[in-house]
Amino acid sequence: MKKFNITVNGKTYEVDVEEVGGIPSAPQMARPAAPSSAPRAAAPASAPKTAPAKKQETPVVTGGSAVEAPMPGTVLDIKVNVGDSVSNGDVLMILEAMKMENEIMAPTAGKVASINVNKGASVDGGDVLIVIE
Repeated sequence: MKKFNITVNGKTYEVDVEEVGGIPSAPQMARPAAPSSAPRAAAPASAPKTAPAKKQETPVVTGGSAVEAPMPGTVLDIKVNVGDSVSNGDVLMILEAMKMENEIMAPTAGKVASINVNKGASVDGGDVLIVIE
């Protein structure tokens, strides 16, 4: 166990941290902690996490060209709207995968028939993102 003093928003907290796994470190000499004028308090609870956007069911594409997700990720931005004309290679949306922003480009020229995901949605590889007629 190691003790640390952490200051959050002007309040100082003393926390004990236990290392889990990894290579055990050599024992260290204990050092006296510097006196602190701030009272000791329990560490504040972390903020609640927001629920991820619900995944939509994969639609069946009857006409047109389906643009599929090349890998699992999260939709960061959608650059087109239904009815927009696109050219081959135009950026349709930005997909974040493995902490990288990937541009999803139009495989063919045409008109955006449908957008099957929302900004913030999680997608799997192979999910239909956009249909181009």
